[in-house]
Amino acid sequence: MLSKIKEKVTDIAAQIERTQIADYVQLLNHPRRLIWTNLLAGISRGVGIALGFTIFATTIVYILKFIGALNIPIVGDYITEIVKHVQFQLQKDGY
Repeated sequence: MLSKIKEKVTDIAAQIERTQIADYVQLLNHPRRLIWTNLLAGISRGVGIALGFTIFATTIVYILKFIGALNIPIVGDYITEIVKHVQFQLQKDGY
């Protein structure tokens, strides 16, 4: 019975170590470090989202511009208008 308890305690200790609860508790005991870590994570996510969306939107506008150049009757006119609006907004903002 004692060996089963020892085995269970060893398993629980291994699981706790795998989940890194000690690191989490240490982080909670240092609030400045927790705030700093979360601030850096938030800034990184924001910059990543902004860059990702910029690349995605640029790719979409480029594809739409290419499709607009094909002069497909209905779709081409619609896409041309979208590209004109985007280019006007970019020129208006000074970019």
